[in-house]
Amino acid sequence: MSGPAPSPGQLGPDDLLRYNAATAHLEPPFAVVDLAAFEANAASMARRAAGKPIRVASKSVRCRALLAAVLARDGFRGILAFSLPEALWLADQGTADDIVVAYPSADGAALTRLAGSPAAARAITLMVDSRDHLDLIEKAEAAAPSPSPVQVCIDLDTGFRALGGLLRAGARRSPVRTPEQAAALARDIVARPGLRLTGLMAYEAQIAGVGDQPSGRPLYGMAVRLMQNRSAAELAQRRAAITAAVRAVTPLRFVNGGGTGSIERTAAEAAVTEIGAGSGLYQPGLFDSYRAFSGQPAALFALPVVRRPGPGVVTVAGGGYVASGPAHPSRLPLPYLPAGLRLDRQEGAGEVQTPLLGPAAGRLRIGDRVWFRHAKAGELCERFAELHLIDGAAVTATVPTYRGEGQAFG
Repeated sequence: MSGPAPSPGQLGPDDLLRYNAATAHLEPPFAVVDLAAFEANAASMARRAAGKPIRVASKSVRCRALLAAVLARDGFRGILAFSLPEALWLADQGTADDIVVAYPSADGAALTRLAGSPAAARAITLMVDSRDHLDLIEKAEAAAPSPSPVQVCIDLDTGFRALGGLLRAGARRSPVRTPEQAAALARDIVARPGLRLTGLMAYEAQIAGVGDQPSGRPLYGMAVRLMQNRSAAELAQRRAAITAAVRAVTPLRFVNGGGTGSIERTAAEAAVTEIGAGSGLYQPGLFDSYRAFSGQPAALFALPVVRRPGPGVVTVAGGGYVASGPAHPSRLPLPYLPAGLRLDRQEGAGEVQTPLLGPAAGRLRIGDRVWFRHAKAGELCERFAELHLIDGAAVTATVPTYRGEGQAFG
């Protein structure tokens, strides 16, 4: 494939010309994926994993065609889904036969569907972190005719704590933090005939999802790196101890850890057998601030210029595609091409219009395109029914997103 996509620090007019030429037949708004960048990112992630398979986080892709393309590559195996209905759909469609649902489910109807389908029960593993989750699964099994045993995975709390718990970093996920707690839950699982414990998951959000070199914030970056180094050292010991404690109860098929931002560090742990990652495939804006790796922006969306309110400002239609997480400017989409545009701090990215400031604004005319990057990866696909796949300077395929297939998963 020709024409590699630009890296965050290498914006240029050739890239703008290439994207505009490839999509000249399309009317914005629309979204694209640059296949050369996507494949380069996948290859980089596989190298960083150093031989350990990467389980693809589907919420970071949300397009079955691209999920299938990644799973066909060496270094990738299985899907990390974000809901049980999604996992059931992916299994029914034949997208994968090894799907771990990354978050617990309280969806009784979906749990009953899972228990009542031998094929789905073989393909899908549920996340649990409490006896309540086990009780819900058993209730669903009781409602299913001829239920099959359900596979489960224990989710672990990987958060960093200091100063007696006064300082914490990381996602508030599981209550299971110690080897003793994990082993106790494992014993509860294996004592239930309808459940099979097959894995552990330990996602270190404070390392994998937080950039350690944020632009314009050197002191904050130093604090993040200090926290991450201390957290990684503590977690490596604790994850190994938890894994040993649970393996003393029952064999495990996998121990999942990591994320795009911590692939190398997590893969180096002997206890970890696979990495969960996906955002690095699209390389969204939030992943520009890591020192350890640099991906190529692969997923973009184009909006049309519809107004010129005054000198040095243009307005594009729509654009308010705000990423999930804490309300912060980092969650806003990034004007990408042409270079030299920025959001107006007074308005940000709007639902129906977005003003843009900067030197490039004076050169744009009504009908011109501005290319943006989303702050996160797969969330972009909730806004578009299709992704146009660019190879070099041409659109070579158009594939549906989850939304385009009529699917929306909470």
